[in-house]
Amino acid sequence: MIAEQVTDPIAFHAEGPVWSARWGGLRWVDMFAGDVLSLADDGTVSRRHVGSVAAAVRPRTRGGAVIAVERGFVLEEPDGTLTALDEVWHDGRVRMNEGGCDPDGRFYCGSMAYNQRPGAAALYRLDPDCSVRPVLDNVTVSNGLEWSPDGSLVYYNDTAESRVDVFDYDEYSGLRHRRAFVHVPGGKPDGLTVDAAGSVWVALYGGGEVRCYRPDGVLADVLQVPASNVTACTFGGPRLDRLYITTSREGLASGDEPLAGSLFVADVGVTGRPVREFAG
Repeated sequence: MIAEQVTDPIAFHAEGPVWSARWGGLRWVDMFAGDVLSLADDGTVSRRHVGSVAAAVRPRTRGGAVIAVERGFVLEEPDGTLTALDEVWHDGRVRMNEGGCDPDGRFYCGSMAYNQRPGAAALYRLDPDCSVRPVLDNVTVSNGLEWSPDGSLVYYNDTAESRVDVFDYDEYSGLRHRRAFVHVPGGKPDGLTVDAAGSVWVALYGGGEVRCYRPDGVLADVLQVPASNVTACTFGGPRLDRLYITTSREGLASGDEPLAGSLFVADVGVTGRPVREFAG
């Protein structure tokens, strides 16, 4: 399978695509521009600036969105008003990177050092009362995070480990019993999503692919993307049957890979699940 281009290369480092009927479609981020992007039905893209960094975005059950910015979180109200929460840390060498919501309405987002210093980062949880707590430390590049359809498992990428891990999950214990799900020798697993059957779709940064692994860890399919830095993927469309894929120009010389930074899409023959929302 080969993904098709949806937009021009309008982003430098596109990340975190999310489809929500509450929004009326797809949003994603142009991370280092600090912008949240929205795709209209006619294919046009609008931008909203939310901070020096826009790392991840998810819908709220009450409307609006929760947005991870450089060192914390911003709440978007249904009327578009933005409210910044207190910074989670003050070290300017570390930024937020990627996140997702658990089945109980809590928003998780992980960090990374700008220089990717090993062990300098963590995974944080924002609760509906807007309190924040670390749930995983000694992280290097916190990336893709998504739950199984029944909510009992959570898949997670620390890109530096070159593997996808899986945890058991419940509301009270949170993440526990971490173990390897699949190893990706020489690969850089970035964002990920899980389809309605429980298969895990993993974006490979620097690899020009999205790989699909069955729940038993067996490689089921490979989707080719016409840009090497594939950052993340999500299911979208009214029937959640289209896989949207973001890409990046980070580290590329001017003139290299002219499609990098574009949004892509593919019909992969399966459907996803509605995005989990933040309850705060």
